[in-house]
Amino acid sequence: MLIKRLAIFMGSSWLLLGCQSTEAPEVPVSVNQPDTEVYTAPAVVEKPEPAPVALTPEQVDDVWQRIRMQLQMPVSKHPKVRERIDWYLQHPNYMQVISDRAAPFLLYIVEQVEARDLPLELALIPLFESDFNIKACSAAHACGLWQLTPLLAKHHGIEIDWWYDGRLDVVQATDAALSFFEYLHGRFDGNWLHALAAYNAGEGRVARAIERNKARGKSTDFFALDLPQETRRYVPKLLAAAALLKHSEDYGMHFPAIANQKALSKVALEYPLDLSLVATLTGISNQQLTALNPGHKRFPAMAKGANHLLIPADKERLFAQQLDNLPPMQNVNWLRYQIQPGDSLSVIAQRYKLDIQDIKFLNQLKSNHIRAGRTLLLPIPAGSSSQTLATNELQYQVQSGDSLWKIARRHGVKTNQLKRWNNLDTDHIAPGKILIIYPQ
Repeated sequence: MLIKRLAIFMGSSWLLLGCQSTEAPEVPVSVNQPDTEVYTAPAVVEKPEPAPVALTPEQVDDVWQRIRMQLQMPVSKHPKVRERIDWYLQHPNYMQVISDRAAPFLLYIVEQVEARDLPLELALIPLFESDFNIKACSAAHACGLWQLTPLLAKHHGIEIDWWYDGRLDVVQATDAALSFFEYLHGRFDGNWLHALAAYNAGEGRVARAIERNKARGKSTDFFALDLPQETRRYVPKLLAAAALLKHSEDYGMHFPAIANQKALSKVALEYPLDLSLVATLTGISNQQLTALNPGHKRFPAMAKGANHLLIPADKERLFAQQLDNLPPMQNVNWLRYQIQPGDSLSVIAQRYKLDIQDIKFLNQLKSNHIRAGRTLLLPIPAGSSSQTLATNELQYQVQSGDSLWKIARRHGVKTNQLKRWNNLDTDHIAPGKILIIYPQ
């Protein structure tokens, strides 16, 4: 019996031990146990996002943005400025027109302003001076993007004659305008608003307005000066345009993008060219050439004027390759002929031994119809025995009804010059007589 109970006790113990073995005992982990390796998850370190690389004005895509980044003049809250801002906002399509016209020239102007370290606001002046119409001329005979007067242009060495008007050449006009602004900035002790006013009204008028206010103990701030109404509007136009560009998103004003890359190239010319040949050999259309070079008033002849030509930038290499194939213009005397009553192209062509089609092409005539009083450009070949005695000497046969006054006017010379050249002591001339003329 004892043995039986012992056996039962032993079996129960075994069963109990067997049940306990199904659950692993918790064994405390000791840091002192050399054989125990503990895994620790690495800490998550958030890397800061790289700061955006700041683009320079030369690197941005849009010329308007390039200007925006460099505006210097403080934004004015004057009512006159606000009034002009409202005008721009009420004409949202205005900037589309402006951007289309400015596209070929704006980057060139910006680069010239930057090169002189002047405020980039000055690059906006053609926006309201001429609406970026390079051929614009006012009733006061101010012309071009910068609306230069003949007096100011000639003071800065710009040539203006029958052949060429440098005020319509963006290269010469921009150089003259910026030089004048530099002078005015110094003249008015670094006050740009006074300089801008003087560009429009004249430095003497602005200086006198400043002196009057000083004498009366009044402010000499631009808005306090007694200036012409046009000038009082002129400066706010610039300040308004600059404010809109600087805060275009706030105002909801859209400036259509102009690519910040070279649009035109200035190529040097050593001799006069027939621009129609340039167009033929380079694939540049006559329309492009005239649009970029309106200073050459006698297209397609570029016989006088600037020693450079503006062409699309993507044609510069081709132009350089073809330049040797562009012959200089024929050595001719360029005669300015004033059309007389009863004249016709056939009569004029016969008189000067020219081809009618050449006259039409050179003067861009679409028909054979001509009007008395208008002027034609006639190429009289130099060295032609029938017409010239020297490269600058023309022979003219007096026609029935001619007078010295008529002949002089027709050829752009003076009556006393005709008499001196031909040893005449009277105004009477007979038909058939040959006169020597030196075209001017």
